[in-house]
Amino acid sequence: MGAWAEGPFLGFDTETTGVSPEHDRIVTVALVMRDDAGTREKTWLIDPGVEIPPQAAAIHGITTEMARTHGRPPAEVLAEVAAHLARAQEVGIPIVAFNAAFDLAILDAELARHGLPTLPQRLGRDVGPVIDPLVLDRVVDRHRKGKRKLADLCTVYAVGPGAGLHTAEVDVEATLDVLACLVRHHAPLADMDLGSLHAWQAVEHRRWAEGFNSWRTRQGLTGPGANPGWPLPV
Repeated sequence: MGAWAEGPFLGFDTETTGVSPEHDRIVTVALVMRDDAGTREKTWLIDPGVEIPPQAAAIHGITTEMARTHGRPPAEVLAEVAAHLARAQEVGIPIVAFNAAFDLAILDAELARHGLPTLPQRLGRDVGPVIDPLVLDRVVDRHRKGKRKLADLCTVYAVGPGAGLHTAEVDVEATLDVLACLVRHHAPLADMDLGSLHAWQAVEHRRWAEGFNSWRTRQGLTGPGANPGWPLPV
């Protein structure tokens, strides 16, 4: 097994007010470091400064009142989170995120909204290495039927808390567990070095997005479709 598969990893997840990286806000963030010393997590609760829609609160459990009472100012939290991520990237520790393009995009949008440097600006380069179990699963088990949400992959790989998902820290630990199972079940993944793995995921995500968008066109569906960019949208 390749050295990268043993870690360290920095897992990353957000819970938000909605699904638009450009317009929605981050409510909670979790970072989970997993290495030889074990697993350590850090979480943040943000007062996003806007109403948290009931449908979003039903998923992650944070209401507007809770965020206003117990949450910290967005700029403070965003600066701390970005600093942690940048430090990890600078020493080659991969960010592990399920559907990474969403979480990294909304983080950068929030940083820009509050006049803070984005993650690429802090690094002075593109973000990477990033490992996204969603992208990996689509490639190594491309013919499997059914959905590919995190809960679905937890069932497929027999890991995770099942119904306990949708708090950021639980989702991150489940994502790291899914990644470990992916590597055990598909050993060639670990034979790549991190740089090659990162580049391969970008190519495979674009291939999937283009195929998905072609299918949408054939079905007569309208709308933006899948963004071909990874680990950040283009």
